[in-house]
Amino acid sequence: MESTSSPRHEDSPFIRACRGLATERTPVWFMRQAGRSLPEYRAIRGSGSILDAIAVPDLATEITLQPVRRYGTDAAILYSDIMVPVHAIGFGVDIAPGIGPVVENPITSMGDLDRLRPLVAEEDTPYVIETVHNLVGSLDVPLIGFAGAPFTVASYLIEGRPSRTYLKTKALMYSNPGLWFELMDRLADLAIESIRSQVAAGAAAVQLFDSWAGALSPVDYETYVLGASSKVIAAVRSLGVPVIHFGVNTGELLGLMAAAGADVVGVDWRTPLDSARGRVPVDVSLQGNLDPAVVAAGWEATEPRVLDVLRRGGGNPGGRGGHVFNLGHGVMPEIDPGVLEAVAALVHDQPPQGAVDQDSVG
Repeated sequence: MESTSSPRHEDSPFIRACRGLATERTPVWFMRQAGRSLPEYRAIRGSGSILDAIAVPDLATEITLQPVRRYGTDAAILYSDIMVPVHAIGFGVDIAPGIGPVVENPITSMGDLDRLRPLVAEEDTPYVIETVHNLVGSLDVPLIGFAGAPFTVASYLIEGRPSRTYLKTKALMYSNPGLWFELMDRLADLAIESIRSQVAAGAAAVQLFDSWAGALSPVDYETYVLGASSKVIAAVRSLGVPVIHFGVNTGELLGLMAAAGADVVGVDWRTPLDSARGRVPVDVSLQGNLDPAVVAAGWEATEPRVLDVLRRGGGNPGGRGGHVFNLGHGVMPEIDPGVLEAVAALVHDQPPQGAVDQDSVG
């Protein structure tokens, strides 16, 4: 199915950088740019679960638009959550304030997979599709759709809640590979169907969040995770939109995350971008990677770090890979939005240092 996103976005700085093409400026957006850090968000969010807010298209539309208006970002990201598809099929998951995803009955056996039925997006998540339609009609910048990568979603379904050790997840992965690979395949299909519906409604790019893949060694990632993530990314790329592949603490996995087929690899703040360049193919773009915590220290501390990220992200001798400026993880609720406004303005004021025009290389 072809993307219905406007062709004009193909020439936007964000899409061009994702594709490794020359840009008039370095594009910038922020993970979790919509949310509790914004007073306008707090004014309309109301009470209840984030899943309730996501299910109200007019509200989700406005929340998605707020940071684009405030910061002048080069892309919007859909206000949603990686657990929406699992919630929508009735698996029994909620997003608990201050905790994160909480699963009523975690997966422990093959029989539990009976509860993980296929997603039919038009029936199960029509509110997401409506929100995307609303946004495409309102935005002058590309909209990023997204999904959770199979490993990260699996970790919630097995652990029952966020974990620091992923002990149950790894134990199941090592001890019951039959169950593990069936679970990963089903979660890949959920992600593909969710993304398909977002792109069909007009999303111009997709980010696959494998937030917790950094808990794995390269050998385990390649053995137990790469196949399912590659399946998702191949399906997304067949829709004609660029794919960003992001995880936290994945410095040793960047090459494998690129090998999954991504156009862009997201890098957290632990790995300098010039080092990350040497870990991925020359035609893969990078996204990142300002430490979110430095923003809380104020503009005097933040400004030189922004310039350093731009300097490290720009150099790619002989390659086509571009640079999308972002944080190394999501915006923290405590930060001053005024500092992020200044970050976006500074990024836009600097001459691009990254990708080259496709016509100028062999």
